Amino acid sequence: MTAYFAILLTAILTGNFVLCKFLGICPFLGVSKKLNTALGMSAAVVFVMALATAVTYPINKFLLVKNDLEYLQTIVFILVIAALVQLVEIVLKKFMPPLYNALGIYLPLITTNCAVLGVVILNVDEGYNFAQSMFNSVGAGLGFMLAMVIFSGVRSRLESCDVPKFLQGLPIVLIAASIVSLSFMGFTGLVEGLLGL
Repeated sequence: MTAYFAILLTAILTGNFVLCKFLGICPFLGVSKKLNTALGMSAAVVFVMALATAVTYPINKFLLVKNDLEYLQTIVFILVIAALVQLVEIVLKKFMPPLYNALGIYLPLITTNCAVLGVVILNVDEGYNFAQSMFNSVGAGLGFMLAMVIFSGVRSRLESCDVPKFLQGLPIVLIAASIVSLSFMGFTGLVEGLLGL
């Protein structure tokens, strides 16, 4: 059980896909202006990551690997993710129209979100079994959510600050993102201490 906890904690904190691996930056910068859209986008990403892993793992293990078709992994994974994002988009449009409208163009961008593709490829590269893959995917999604929530708070504070004119807009957002990213490096010792690594 410690191995599963280590995978989960690492994916959330020290291996955070946004702040440590720099995957999924587009929605991170685009949707983090408001907390409610950041949470909505994060929930959609967590759902898609977990579902993509649950679907791609058996396809990879029982179809691609058994038939020596591993070279098709990326294409197959992208197709599965695209189909799942379409499903999420349909559900949000029908049941949560305000969130669907607030996410705008960023919702279809989950299809090309490298964090979602990255997590399923990382699961294969690390040789995780199905349970480990699910823990890693959920952890990566929760880490994405944590980064989005923290950064939406930072961005709301930035709006009320007196930022020099030459730093206003994207420059100050990128500087703030880099500082938040650096803060996650401090979790390395904490995770190692908790897990006895």
